[in-house]
Amino acid sequence: MEEEKRPVELVIISDVHLGTYGCHAEDLLRYLKSIKPKKLILNGDIIDMWQFSKRYWPKSHMQIVKHITGLLTKGTEVIYITGNHDEMLRKFVGFNLGSFSIENKAVLNLDGKKVWIFHGDVFDVTMQHSKWLAKLGAIGYDTLILLNTLVNFLLKLVGKSKISLSKRIKDSVKSAIKFINDFETTAADIAISNAYDYVVCGHIHHPQMRNITTEKGEVMYLNSGDWVENLTALEYNNKEWRIYNFTEDLTAQAIKVNKKSNIMLNNEEIFSDMVNEFLTVNSQR
Repeated sequence: MEEEKRPVELVIISDVHLGTYGCHAEDLLRYLKSIKPKKLILNGDIIDMWQFSKRYWPKSHMQIVKHITGLLTKGTEVIYITGNHDEMLRKFVGFNLGSFSIENKAVLNLDGKKVWIFHGDVFDVTMQHSKWLAKLGAIGYDTLILLNTLVNFLLKLVGKSKISLSKRIKDSVKSAIKFINDFETTAADIAISNAYDYVVCGHIHHPQMRNITTEKGEVMYLNSGDWVENLTALEYNNKEWRIYNFTEDLTAQAIKVNKKSNIMLNNEEIFSDMVNEFLTVNSQR
């Protein structure tokens, strides 16, 4: 019997980083299986094409792709907004297939309020001027996530709670804190100048929802976080925003997923599955 799904008007997720070791694909799949969204916005860095290697693409990652294409056949509108790690998709901006589209940004009207949604890498000076350095940092980040997995495994053996090494580093480094504050302020300033009521970003893996006021006006800044460290999303329902946190959702955590989801797919299987998903969506329209 299929689990009862929670209806949500709008869901925004970002920074899933499919194709990397740090991605919590199984937990994301549990979350997606627990909801019935009218609109799903994938706000960048869903597939990590910087580090994408066909040597690491477990079935659990493909199950995310399959579930999202399944949502399309059930009437959910899906907007894929490009990020820096999936920037290769920017050449396809403007592509539409039924209720699926690829964009660089989205502007929505929610209950009379204007919402500006984009990934956020445009504000990253490192991305703009030293892309090779940003890519090197991404590799180091992925290595840190692998190390964190080992540390948490050892902590579990001795009955200790899990920790996030990357979070501790971010919280302790003043430059990282300043970068986050500058990022949020810049997004807010531009949103206020363009008379948006909400500005929604991803990119910095820092879930947030707060009102920002300047001499020019006020805007609500929101960030969907990520599915590497925080396991968060943004939900809009009944005229209210909230930050969803998978670690607090016992219902979603109880949903079963395929126990063989960590089996690796080879090159032919990846290509075959991608093509089959595309053809399936087309045939059901």
